[in-house]
Amino acid sequence: MPRTPFWKLSAVGVFLLGGFVLMEAWGQRQPALQYPETRKVEVVEDYHGVSVADPYRWLEDDVRQSKDVAAWVEAQNKVTFAYLESIPQREAIRRRLTDLWNYEKMSAPVKVGGRYFFTRNDGLQNQSVLYVREQLDGPARLLLDPNTWSKDGTVAISGTALSDDGRYLAYGVAEAGSDWTTWKVLDVDSGKMFPDELKWIKFSGASWTADGKGFFYSRFPEPPPGAAFQGLNLNMKLYYHRLGTPQSEDVLVYHRPDQPRWGINATVTEDGRYLIISVNDGTTSRKVRIVYKDLQEPYGLPIELIDNHDNKYFFIGNDGPVFYFLTDYNAQKYQVIAIDTRKPEKKDWKTLIPETADTLTDVNLVGNVFICIYLKDARTQVKIHDLEGRFIREVDLPGIGTASGFSGKRSDTITFYTFSSFATPPSIYSYNILTGESRLYWRAKVKFNPDDYEVKQVFYTSKDGTRVPMFISHKKGIKLDGNNPTLLYGYGGFNIPLTPAFSVSRLQWMEMGGVFAVANIRGGGEYGEAWHRAGTRLQKQNVFDDFIAAAEYLIREKYTRPEKLAIQGGSNGGLLVGACMTQRPDLFGACLPAVGVMDMLRFHKFTAGRYWVDDYGSSENPQEFRELYRYSPYHALLRNGPRRYPATLVTTADTDDRVVPGHSFKFAAALQAMQTGPAPVLIRIETKAGHGAGKPTSKIIEEIADQWAFLVKNLAFQPTIPD
Repeated sequence: MPRTPFWKLSAVGVFLLGGFVLMEAWGQRQPALQYPETRKVEVVEDYHGVSVADPYRWLEDDVRQSKDVAAWVEAQNKVTFAYLESIPQREAIRRRLTDLWNYEKMSAPVKVGGRYFFTRNDGLQNQSVLYVREQLDGPARLLLDPNTWSKDGTVAISGTALSDDGRYLAYGVAEAGSDWTTWKVLDVDSGKMFPDELKWIKFSGASWTADGKGFFYSRFPEPPPGAAFQGLNLNMKLYYHRLGTPQSEDVLVYHRPDQPRWGINATVTEDGRYLIISVNDGTTSRKVRIVYKDLQEPYGLPIELIDNHDNKYFFIGNDGPVFYFLTDYNAQKYQVIAIDTRKPEKKDWKTLIPETADTLTDVNLVGNVFICIYLKDARTQVKIHDLEGRFIREVDLPGIGTASGFSGKRSDTITFYTFSSFATPPSIYSYNILTGESRLYWRAKVKFNPDDYEVKQVFYTSKDGTRVPMFISHKKGIKLDGNNPTLLYGYGGFNIPLTPAFSVSRLQWMEMGGVFAVANIRGGGEYGEAWHRAGTRLQKQNVFDDFIAAAEYLIREKYTRPEKLAIQGGSNGGLLVGACMTQRPDLFGACLPAVGVMDMLRFHKFTAGRYWVDDYGSSENPQEFRELYRYSPYHALLRNGPRRYPATLVTTADTDDRVVPGHSFKFAAALQAMQTGPAPVLIRIETKAGHGAGKPTSKIIEEIADQWAFLVKNLAFQPTIPD
């Protein structure tokens, strides 16, 4: 960017005037921070005739391999933690959060082989523990306790798969939050471990054959030395593992050497007859082709049922050769169809449950009925249909919130679901499929009174006139005078909806006196595929416009004002925060981007980044490059030059192999260099942690306490913190 003497003088003038006003408002409470010096490198690349500088490219190097990056991380953490530890309310916030977090947590039981399997956490255990009951109300027997696998709680269960008779348990083990998992096998009866150990598995579950002699799973080739946490994941293959044999003897079932980017996963049908292979196109799980194999024909080849990547197809179940799918084929908000594999042409496909005005997000085939989970304005509705698609009844839920679960077998008459909302702790209900009766099975006991809070849904208008829903939660009786510290959360991508669910950390934010808002912006799955696509590729700006409009609504309606407004998001939501704060730095008082995708020109070059091309586009496409370069948070900082930015606490982790930490490292370095105002720009880098999954409770509490303390200081409010 050109930097004339006049421009430099103007920037200095703005900095001095703005800095004086802000320092006066903060009561001289913000000492100047001395950030670690971050060296720059001369890296300039040509993108379709545009020269793009990348002065912090070296921060992409793996922190485990690079002494320079490791030293930078250590120096940044030293500054960050010194700042956070100086906040007077930090320790009280941490203690109260720990107290709130200390309640029993339980998953809905899953019935397999006549037994009931579930996870439980007694409150502050770093990892939840897996148990089994022989009877629903009988004593629980411990199966797996990952808290014994490491001293710091950073080794977690990453997936489970039970044989049909409930005798064998295959489970994944993930270390330090990595996506890489090692799968092992447990004998449920004896508690003894098998010697089986399967490695280099990522983005895959396991599915047992009906005889319980083995299971199918997908894996990648072993990466080259030093590339496990940075290199692209290519050449996924589907294998069959025979119980009690080494992984080297596993049988290759399906792969596409001509398509190294395709992802492959498989499930065995409940009747044990077929193997359903889902193949995505390597840019997203949105586009799926279906291949199946008749397991009664050991030498039979896989057969293509859906031979293109035009739509989504989620396998629900089957009646012999008739397969049921949840799909967006000819249905933006999804429908249920039946495909007879003996007559697989599209003209013979049968629609069982047509598309409705509400978005159909999930379907389970339990007790010989379809249990359909819908979203109506981002709130859960559950409806029961018979196998012909006829409506039977709606499940009466306890209120406005999120329901999940409803798993089981065709022969089951009882299923279980979990319900929660922003101010309603999780409750588990049993549901009688024959009578339609729900019964409370278990309820979390959290140390707060739900009646002290209110939750409402509002609708606001985005820049282009689109009507967008938003949930707003807070203590009852707040004054709409513009003085409330407010936290606005969003995601806006990958067809993922944000629904009202319980969170102890958000409860504490409201207890302290804050307003919590969730904007259901485009790019998510709240209103089906059209809503999703309206926030992708060349339309990605709609996502940011929706989020900015949500902030403006909260200000206009006197919930808050810019100095009291914070925004938060993680992963794709971290990109959301980064883009909005670089486009409208005047609108926010503080920003919390977590594990965000910040370099939109190079994201597809690392680990799982290539899966995101369908949502984002690619810098290799000239038209998409121009749009990506325009909003890419890292490049926006470099292109815009020095200016005043809100207080920012970037968070990431050294073992994040989903969104590699180099995104956050480069963004934080550029933001520190470009910040002209007095607001702090810090990065908090967790060690032995990843993108979020499997993070131990102790680390979660510490990170949230630091974020809340950061907001307390930089939004300048006195929180209510019970003793």
